[in-house]
Formats: sequence, C-alpha cells, structure tokens
Amino acid sequence: MAMMSADSGFGQLLRVNPLFSNLGPKVIDCLSAMATTRTLQPGEILFQVDDPGDALYGVRRGEIRIETGTEAGRRIVLNSLGAGDLFGEIALLDGRERTADAVAAVASELFVLRRPDLLAYLTREPDVAIRLIGLLCSRIRYIAGQMTELATLSLGARLARRLVVLAEDFGNEIEISQEQLGAFVGGTRESVNRQLQVWRRAGYIELRRGCIVLLKAEALARMAHEPSCA
Repeated sequence: MAMMSADSGFGQLLRVNPLFSNLGPKVIDCLSAMATTRTLQPGEILFQVDDPGDALYGVRRGEIRIETGTEAGRRIVLNSLGAGDLFGEIALLDGRERTADAVAAVASELFVLRRPDLLAYLTREPDVAIRLIGLLCSRIRYIAGQMTELATLSLGARLARRLVVLAEDFGNEIEISQEQLGAFVGGTRESVNRQLQVWRRAGYIELRRGCIVLLKAEALARMAHEPSCA
C-alpha cells in the first residue's frame, strides 16, 4: 500500500512516549519529519516471520497483534498494541529478520520510521540510541514477566491481569474472542469460558458476542495479583 508523509501526529505520539518524551521539540520534530504513514485493513499482514526488519512502527489508531504459530498450527498472541505504542525496534536496530508476525486486528493506521533514516540519525544523536536501548530492555522485562506469569499465577489471575491491561488500551468494552484471550494467557477456550462465566455470575463482567465488558475493573485488578482466584 502507498505510503504518505506523516503529520504532526507522530510528534504527539513521541512526546507522550517515555523513549522520546525528554528529547526536546527539535529532535521530536526531526524524527516526525522522517516518518510516513500506512493504513491496514482488518486481518492485513504488516510483516511476517523472517521478513527483513526495516522499520519502526507507531500505532496511530487501531490495533496490531504480534503473533506466532506452533508446530500444531495454533496461533499464539504475544502482544496486542494500541494507539501510542511503538514496535519493531529489535529487528530495526539489528537488521535481522522479524521473529513474529504483525497483523491488524481492526482497521489501523501506522506511523513508519525506516531503518536507514533512523540509523543515520542515531549516529548524530547518541541520546536517542541510549533511550532505544532502554526500550529494548523493557521489552525483555515484559517477556520475562509473561513467562513468570505462566509459571506462578493461576489461570484466573493471568486472565484478570490480561483483561485489565487490554482495558487500559481499549476501554472497558474489549472486542476479543475467548479463543484469542486463551492464546494471550496460555489457556484453552473452554477453561477461559469457565472462568468468565464465574465472573459473569458474580457481576464483574458482561459477555457479548465477540466482546467482554468490564463492569468491576477494580475487582479484576485485585485478582490480577492473587496466586489463585475464581
């Protein structure tokens, strides 16, 4: 799909992102001027495993899911990214192939910062490089946290934590299937449904077709830190 020049929206994204927010308006305006925009339709693939890592992306609007597949053909959602999120920085910086797929969950618009442009800038602005290193460390910590969740938290706690995180990005009406939610937390659709039905009867959530409405997000937030919850 054709690319268009990015407007000041990319600068607004950078100003509220911890990676770039303290760099000052001159640097942010320079990075914003380098960026273009790209639109994706629901289900459209942005990149796949082994594609060249040639860009950093920022979500202007919509939702991008980072996914991978198992040998049995099952899809696993590694992360869900909403407006204001940046992704693609690892492949961008090391120049190697993508390690997962990126797919638009809904109609989405992205800011795109190409590798050659950013690397040329980093040679002139080492402060930006230092902050990118910090972002990479945050990603590593996030992945380590996901592994810890699977090992130490009950399915109910993992499910509550994921719903709270999704609500922070997309509001209390979360459009997601129970199968997709199971992929997020390492559970089957059946086990996720059983837990959701318990919470529905307790008045914590409302279940609609393809949508989960959080009625008592505070209660779920408390459960997210409990080793066992129902």
